[in-house]
Amino acid sequence: MAFSLRVLFLLCGIGGALTAVVPAPKKEVCCPTGWTQKDEHCYIYKAEKRTFSDAERICNLIGGNLGSIRTPVENAVVFQLVKKGGGDEAWIGLHDALKSENYLWTDGTPFVYENFATGAASGSDKCVVIETANDGQWKGEPCGDDEPYVCIREALCK
Repeated sequence: MAFSLRVLFLLCGIGGALTAVVPAPKKEVCCPTGWTQKDEHCYIYKAEKRTFSDAERICNLIGGNLGSIRTPVENAVVFQLVKKGGGDEAWIGLHDALKSENYLWTDGTPFVYENFATGAASGSDKCVVIETANDGQWKGEPCGDDEPYVCIREALCK
């Protein structure tokens, strides 16, 4: 019995030592130069003003979409990017251009989180911006207005 306990303690000690030596594998994620990484997503603020559809096209060309925001943390990331970039507001990928008050993200992400300042956009305000003056709250804007914008894409390593 004493011999069995010694062997058990020895095996446990070896197992513990090996666990300490071999680090747990980490999921490697990367963003292109100039992009900001948060978890598995990359974000970039573009200060040049574009219409909503032009901004989405440019985001598509660089491998992403206008920013979709699923959580308060992601909203804070986008807010900080716009603020740091010197913008007052910027397009995010939310719109109800297909059907009034039926919001969609341009990348197909489900619309589960919202942060409108005074309720949903209405009338001709079919597209949505994030504002720095209202601590990252959103408001509707006509899609044809020229605004800076934020793109999002998956973080990938080569």
